[in-house]
Amino acid sequence: QVQLAQSGGGSVQAGGSLRLSCATSTIIFSIADMGWYRQAPGKQRELVATIARGGSTNYADSVKGRFTISRDNAKNTVYLQMNSLKPEDTAVYFCNANSTRLNTWGQGTQVTVSS
Repeated sequence: QVQLAQSGGGSVQAGGSLRLSCATSTIIFSIADMGWYRQAPGKQRELVATIARGGSTNYADSVKGRFTISRDNAKNTVYLQMNSLKPEDTAVYFCNANSTRLNTWGQGTQVTVSS
């Protein structure tokens, strides 16, 4: 059973934009803080951005000012708007839902930024 369904991503040139989406159930969305993580080849998975149920956000220093995380409570969906993309943003991006009752991951989506 897919709990987090990701969409978006793809290939873009440096300086371009992409948007990732992550849809989930009402139950999960109501109890979980949501986040985006990424994993580049040969590297560990790292935090990109998180958004709490109340709407407070947190970003990795490397994406501050370029990426925006948001959540649509009516659609049970979290978004990651990525602007001014750089080749070093190339990675598989994972959606995450985290609470005291669960910690679950999306299937991952590839983002490739060419120079």
